[in-house]
Amino acid sequence: MAKKGNRVQVIMECTEHKTSGMPGTSRYISTKNKKNTPERLELKKYNPILKKVTVHKEIK
Repeated sequence: MAKKGNRVQVIMECTEHKTSGMPGTSRYISTKNKKNTPERLELKKYNPILKKVTVHKEIK
């Protein structure tokens, strides 16, 4: 039987990478509880292309 709940997978994409003009993207997959956090997530994650920690926002 499958789990029932409010947790969903979300894709997070770097906001600074788009404006830098460098090729490629930095994306992470995370989970969140839709009931507790209905707004989009924003987390600081490491961007290996820019080689620094940047803000990643939820897409879709």
